[in-house]
Amino acid sequence: MKPSHVITGLYETHLHVADLARSMQFYGDILGLELALRDAARALAFYWIGAPGRSFVGLWEKPKEAIVSQHLAFEVSFGDLERGVAALRSQGVPLTDFSGEATDVPSVFGWIPAASIYFDDPDGHLLELIARLPGPPRPERAIMSLPDWLRP
Repeated sequence: MKPSHVITGLYETHLHVADLARSMQFYGDILGLELALRDAARALAFYWIGAPGRSFVGLWEKPKEAIVSQHLAFEVSFGDLERGVAALRSQGVPLTDFSGEATDVPSVFGWIPAASIYFDDPDGHLLELIARLPGPPRPERAIMSLPDWLRP
């Protein structure tokens, strides 16, 4: 048996941040994630993603020159994607599509299918809200805007 046959999800991931307090404000206040643990002595904070105990993101303060930009996608329901976009926009968070163009219109990946919107955290980590769409994959439709995907 291969490990992929027993892996059921992602439990944790970690990001290096230059200013832990600034990042805690972003992940806690702007994204609304629940603080699971803060360890001031080790300059780290863990935030639950979804329900407590399900999965988390760890933030570790490091010197700015040690930070390498990472990508992290947060799964949301399709019904919550629009609310998430509106909440980020109301907080002044710049949003982009898959191509990096400024917009609040999600991109759709036909091969999944899923719709997503992108934004950066204070350290330049590329974050994403992604929602699976109903229906079968349509890889021939490639990547397009959500309104184009929804058109017959």
